Amino acid sequence: NDSVVAGGGAIEMELSKFLRDYSRTIPGKQQLLIGAYAKALEIIPRQLCDNAGFDATNILNKLRAKHAQVGLSRGR
Repeated sequence: NDSVVAGGGAIEMELSKFLRDYSRTIPGKQQLLIGAYAKALEIIPRQLCDNAGFDATNILNKLRAKHAQVGLSRGR
């Protein structure tokens, strides 16, 4: 298999971003549920940061910014 899967919570951060963006397009309680699920996905990279002794809030903010940049460069 020649595919590369990023680690360190990258997949969870990208899924979280996608779900947050999607949740803004739908009304009602479903929006809240999808937003909560998106937030829950960020627990994985947050815990990895905590376990490594990093400032999780700072790292997650940087990760969100990087994922937003990549999304913009892809035309999202």
